[in-house]
Amino acid sequence: MAIIIDENTKAIVQGITGGQGRFHTKAMKDYGTNIVAGVTPGKGGNSVEDIPVYDSISEVPNDINASIIFVPAPFAKDAALEAIDFGLNPVVIITERIPIHDSIQIMKKAESKGIDVIGPNTPGIISPEKSKMGVMPSHVFSQGSVGLISRSGTLTYEIANNLSRAGLGQSTTVGLGGDPVVGLSFVDVLKKFDKDDQTKAVVLVGEIGGNAEETAAKFIKDSFSKPVVAYIAGRTAPPGKRMGHAGAIVSGGMGTADSKIAALGEGGVDVAELPSDVVRLLKEKM
Repeated sequence: MAIIIDENTKAIVQGITGGQGRFHTKAMKDYGTNIVAGVTPGKGGNSVEDIPVYDSISEVPNDINASIIFVPAPFAKDAALEAIDFGLNPVVIITERIPIHDSIQIMKKAESKGIDVIGPNTPGIISPEKSKMGVMPSHVFSQGSVGLISRSGTLTYEIANNLSRAGLGQSTTVGLGGDPVVGLSFVDVLKKFDKDDQTKAVVLVGEIGGNAEETAAKFIKDSFSKPVVAYIAGRTAPPGKRMGHAGAIVSGGMGTADSKIAALGEGGVDVAELPSDVVRLLKEKM
């Protein structure tokens, strides 16, 4: 069945006329995603890949239910709030380096309206062979029964490719985003996968920093009914140094790889030593 997006998703691209917006709009459209319209203030009346562009969401005449945002960081908050006000769900924010106070406002508004925000600083979401809203290389994904949730874009692609080559296709893959403040959490997505008939097992890809993995471990132990395998990136990261993502930093002894691995183990989750070990561990649990 997939979660969050599927073949019925009708999306707009905010920031469609920029370089990244144009490039990835074509890739999403070629994949089969139903991109109904683009929105860029001041660019209304143009088109990108034969997709009409409007100045605001209110001008889009078509039936739409989701948005993906490629708007530059200083203007991303306004774009996201506009999409949330129109009830679009999900709102996928690809933009990185959005000010933290802007992200907090976005999440507060989304929560009040029951809107799923993916990101910011996310590779997006893909339900293979149904829909893709993001920047991920679609050829590494295949349709199947493994749910994949990740804080790391590059590792997402590597592990998805390994799963696909082993015949373990994915129901939906969700990139949570690498910023300190993001929308959907591991627990939010796990709840959706638990209710999804297509998803038979889950791979969780975490990284150092924060406590999202520890929170997920407790939820898995107490409430999750399906097999879970995990991989944690950043085992050798020195304390106080940011590794890749803004949210991937160990501070004050919190957010270490060891603490996450220990918590997941206590939750009954097998944690891979290497990304290449994920397939073996998953096959043993399924």
